[in-house]
Amino acid sequence: MSACTLKLIFIVFFLAHKTLAQCHQETTNTCNNKSKALPLKLIGISSILITSIIGVSLPQFTRSVPALAPDRTLFIVTKAFASGIILATGFMHVLPDSFVMLRSSCLAANPWHKFPFTGFVAMLSAIITLMVDSMATSMYIKRNNTLVSAEAEMAVAVAVAGGGGHHHHHSHKHAPKGPIGSQLLRYRVVAMVLELGIVVHSIVIGVGVGASNDTCTIKPLVAALCFHQMFEGMGLGGCILQAEYKNMKKLAMVFFFSITTPFGIGLGIGLSKAYKENTPSALITVGLLNASSAGLLIYMALVDLLAADFMGPKLQGSIKLQVKSYAAVLVGAGGMSVMAKWA
Repeated sequence: MSACTLKLIFIVFFLAHKTLAQCHQETTNTCNNKSKALPLKLIGISSILITSIIGVSLPQFTRSVPALAPDRTLFIVTKAFASGIILATGFMHVLPDSFVMLRSSCLAANPWHKFPFTGFVAMLSAIITLMVDSMATSMYIKRNNTLVSAEAEMAVAVAVAGGGGHHHHHSHKHAPKGPIGSQLLRYRVVAMVLELGIVVHSIVIGVGVGASNDTCTIKPLVAALCFHQMFEGMGLGGCILQAEYKNMKKLAMVFFFSITTPFGIGLGIGLSKAYKENTPSALITVGLLNASSAGLLIYMALVDLLAADFMGPKLQGSIKLQVKSYAAVLVGAGGMSVMAKWA
């Protein structure tokens, strides 16, 4: 999510804050129990952390298994399944939550019930994601071409200075490495932008779990989040693998994905006294953040993951592989949609 989207969220929040209605709904939920909820949250932190690490790390070890290499059928079908998970997360979890929050009776009718802020912010988020995606790709290509040109000039200068004789081995050592392929550059941009969107919505989800004391919803929600983080992590992990980053960068991306939801839960626990789900400020802030995350995730799933793969040469060259991948997308999206009943 970009800085422009964040600015929009807080501008809207500031302008509308004085017109908000106060919510006086009584909390008569018999499942609210702070002492019983805390152990469940702690279990949730550890279990979600473990499943997140497994999910995002699993693709990193596929190179040692020939059948799971990025150019093999199993990897492509698994990535399609994970992409379906990410798509359903945007459409079936994050976007509906935003609609519910920003249409809440706790908010003033004007402006929150008179304008579809969820759809508007999600649309803006998708457009801004497209801008970031496009500009980042251009910057990567420009920087790569500049580096290659500089290396080539240096190699030529060394070769000329050496006279091509006994310095031949020296000039060869400084030969240019060659440009990074445009497809690899795209993979790197996709991996970074996708991680950004996932990190934002994972923290928001985690804060909601950590701040809640409803034991009846925490149990199924933690189970659903484990499923979600496992397969969403596989999708991101596949993108990180294809980006061919150095080990330290891979490790950093794996770490940030794995830690965000547990961090959000911990933050929610710390803020549980001050944070109330049905207050106008919480509804607006989380609702707009969810709308922004939904736009980003839907764009990434459809454009950078599904469309890029299905329109690529590998899938276009095999109708049979397309059918398998479509089935995987439907299974992934369907499974995540069923999870919306509990999460």
